Amino acid sequence: MALFKIKQALEYIKEKPFKLEKEIQDLTEQNLKTVFGLDFVKSEFALNNFRLDTLAFDKEANAFVIIEYKRDKNFSVIDQGYAYLSLMLNNKADFILEFNENLDKTLKRNDVDWSQSRVLFISPAFTNYQREAINFKDLPIELWEVKRFENDTVSFDQIQKAGAQESIKTISKTDNTIDNVAKEIKVYSEQEHLENVTEEIKELYEKLKSAILNFDNIEVKPKKKYIAFVSGRNVIDIHPQRKALKMWLNLNKGELDDPKNLMRDVSTTGHWGNGDYELQINSDDDLEYILSLVKQSIKKNIK
Repeated sequence: MALFKIKQALEYIKEKPFKLEKEIQDLTEQNLKTVFGLDFVKSEFALNNFRLDTLAFDKEANAFVIIEYKRDKNFSVIDQGYAYLSLMLNNKADFILEFNENLDKTLKRNDVDWSQSRVLFISPAFTNYQREAINFKDLPIELWEVKRFENDTVSFDQIQKAGAQESIKTISKTDNTIDNVAKEIKVYSEQEHLENVTEEIKELYEKLKSAILNFDNIEVKPKKKYIAFVSGRNVIDIHPQRKALKMWLNLNKGELDDPKNLMRDVSTTGHWGNGDYELQINSDDDLEYILSLVKQSIKKNIK
């Protein structure tokens, strides 16, 4: 990524490479909440001859996240990632204990959604082989490239899968570790959320999705209960139902300007999704108005 500073002419900003993995680790751990929305649990968590660089917790998914930092390009993200996930699933009590001791909480095993566990690899660069290795639609492994520049700027960019259609289960039968992990961990897709909806609702979702993605820097991230549209933080979460779309805006009570009063205040009721405002639609009658509400959430949550 080339970075330029705007003066009368563009001024090239040189990259300032990391000399040690520890530099990347310290920078990430100090900013876990800001960059990834994760809670820090433990650095250098040692268990059964393994040492995990960073153990974190995703409150939105109620799941643990393992983070590894790499400057060496000669490693298999699949083998190492699944080895760590297998370690976690076979030692759940140890992970719970570590969480409770470090965060002074009383998390119980049943409070954790182990099916949403994942591994993040963070490195200044990945090889083409490593990029291709994650090209499965249901892989609980993410690659993130981190770059540091001389003007005190840092970027974290996720390596996107190139139209992945194949399932990791196609190779799991030849690898017991992958097979055992795949039985317990589930990665969700848009297609799964849309399987049982009517064609009309599917078309409505695609229309709404297309309009939201026209805003700057929005990513689609399917979760277990809904499809999240993210720009730094969740902006809007959508749960496709058979004959309607239910959605939540990530704004606290009192932060939304909604003259038509379309959104329902769910600040005191249990609900999926992020934020205190909920809406259910089955047509595009108020689409432009709804998008104006989404803009308010983007303005509040974008980084």
